Amino acid sequence: MTNTLREASPRRIALVTGGSRGLGRSTALSLAARDVDVILTYHTNRSDAETVLAAIREREGRAEALQLDAGSIASFDGFVEDVKRTLAEWQRNSLDYLVNNAGIGLGGPFQQMTEPEFDRLMNVHFKGVYFLTQKLLPLIADGGRIVNLSSGLARFSTPGFSAYAAMKGAVEVLTRYLALELGPRRIAVNTVAPGAIATDFGGGRVRDDAAINRQIAAQTALGRVGIADDIGPMIAALLSDENRWVNGQRIEVSGGIHL
Repeated sequence: MTNTLREASPRRIALVTGGSRGLGRSTALSLAARDVDVILTYHTNRSDAETVLAAIREREGRAEALQLDAGSIASFDGFVEDVKRTLAEWQRNSLDYLVNNAGIGLGGPFQQMTEPEFDRLMNVHFKGVYFLTQKLLPLIADGGRIVNLSSGLARFSTPGFSAYAAMKGAVEVLTRYLALELGPRRIAVNTVAPGAIATDFGGGRVRDDAAINRQIAAQTALGRVGIADDIGPMIAALLSDENRWVNGQRIEVSGGIHL
């Protein structure tokens, strides 16, 4: 069953996973600035999510935060029911946008990667994206849009990220298949691949380690490390009607790293 009706409200609705901090937070706030109502997810830190909700509601937007473990596929049915309840409260039965942003920063040399670490990365970054999108698909309106987050590491190689980058490469292939298979419903699906960003992701090394920050800046055409607000507004713009004909694409937003 698909949903095409936008019942009581002309405002669009987006679901942003991992929307309580970092790139997800910037995306949620950037969407709200475009008059999009936002359902965001958080894993454990409800207080960070509440901060984002307050900022959105301050500009008179609607927002709700739902708990989600993006690597726990068994929990997705219950999460979808939570989404349905939120939509019903907003007098809607469908979403317009899905941003698969939730992730974990876990790396290590190929020789030392363990199967449990590999599985954790797989569950969050690929298997979770695959099956959460599948579960939410009946709630995405015809003509809606999906953005999957990848990484510059799927294009260039940096020691210590073989598993993480492989999962992101899988997401990029999945994006192309989704763009083709969801085409009859006019749902556009794209990948956004950030470069190195100064957030708390991966323990905040890019943000907090001055030597790493300088090294990355020296490898980037625009001469600095990215920040979350280099990415969130771009995702919001990509989801807008101005970019309705962009489909099945990998868009790297990295300031020109490793050109």
